[in-house]
Amino acid sequence: MLQLEEARERILAAVPILPREQVSLLDASQRIVAADLTAPIDLPAFDNSAMDGYAVVAADLQAASPKQPARLKVTAQIPAGATRTAEIAPGQCARIFTGSPIPVGADAVVMQEDVVLDDDIASFVEPARPWENVRLRGEDVKRGSVVMRAGERVTATTTALLGALGISEVPAHRCPLVAMLATGNELRLPGQPLGPGQIYESNRVALATLLANAGAVPRLLPLVPDTLDASREALHRAFHECDVVVTTGGVSVGEFDLVKEAFGQLGGKLEFWRVAIRPGKPFVFGTLGQKLLFGLPGNPVSAFVTAALLVWPAVLRTQGTTNVALPSQYAIAKDTFINKTDRRHFMRVHIDSEGGASLSGLQASHALSSLARANALIDVPPSVVFERGARVQVLRLAA
Repeated sequence: MLQLEEARERILAAVPILPREQVSLLDASQRIVAADLTAPIDLPAFDNSAMDGYAVVAADLQAASPKQPARLKVTAQIPAGATRTAEIAPGQCARIFTGSPIPVGADAVVMQEDVVLDDDIASFVEPARPWENVRLRGEDVKRGSVVMRAGERVTATTTALLGALGISEVPAHRCPLVAMLATGNELRLPGQPLGPGQIYESNRVALATLLANAGAVPRLLPLVPDTLDASREALHRAFHECDVVVTTGGVSVGEFDLVKEAFGQLGGKLEFWRVAIRPGKPFVFGTLGQKLLFGLPGNPVSAFVTAALLVWPAVLRTQGTTNVALPSQYAIAKDTFINKTDRRHFMRVHIDSEGGASLSGLQASHALSSLARANALIDVPPSVVFERGARVQVLRLAA
């Protein structure tokens, strides 16, 4: 039975990076860039005004005061988008607006609220510092500088930067197609009537939602009855259509746990089975050529936790990123967390707005209400107690 870190390392070592494609900036949100992106222009592209006001020669206002205002002649008006650069000489100024190019000769902008205008004479009552209220060319980004590194994720804020630089497309690795399979004679779809001994299947949509946040393109395939032929046929279709196959149920040691056998009949290689964590010990990882199988437990909490800890990193790695871990933070324990078992227990917790971590409810592997209330996991080592008030590290769930 593997420790979590070894299992993750073996998975990541087997993950293929998917091919590159060009993605429009509009569609690039949350994609992983496949190459360093450099600035094609300076940002700002030219010296421009930071506000509405008057462009001046700072030396002209050196002695300005309320008792002896400096009076300058307004010789030009420069709107934003002006294609011709005006020029001012000492003793002159120009009406200017936010984003307007700074006229030749000017080296400061005085905000309009501090100026009194009388016809074409502007009066200034205090000095101006050189380059005050001026956005200098390239002060934000220099042309040729790297603005995103390969492996970084495009966000709303990076989209703003790329758009301002005129970058309309980014290279990104293709998002993985992930087949979602659920096995079990007892499963029914939500909305269907339940017979005796039957339950509604919810794992596929939950895991699809989780993994979509890592960039996966999930495909929910039909429910699979507990026969070897049905399991083999479902896996064959899934591997034919998708890059990654995620199954829930059928990976333990019962007579109807058929996923491993069906996978072997297709020529798949079982890389390992079972991981020393709770919940989620019966976990299967295998490869079929360049494609990956993740066989998760059928219990919904076990399936979700193993997907977050082991499938999430693999989905990210297929897109070329090295930062594959769940986001983490420190929190203050508001409950006592006790693990009396010989396996690490990833308990479901709720992190409040003040950074306090509380148990989200019943910690059994079937308890969906505690999973629904959880927004993080806390890793409690075997035979360890985290006392109330302790500073603990938690893994944020990104679903």
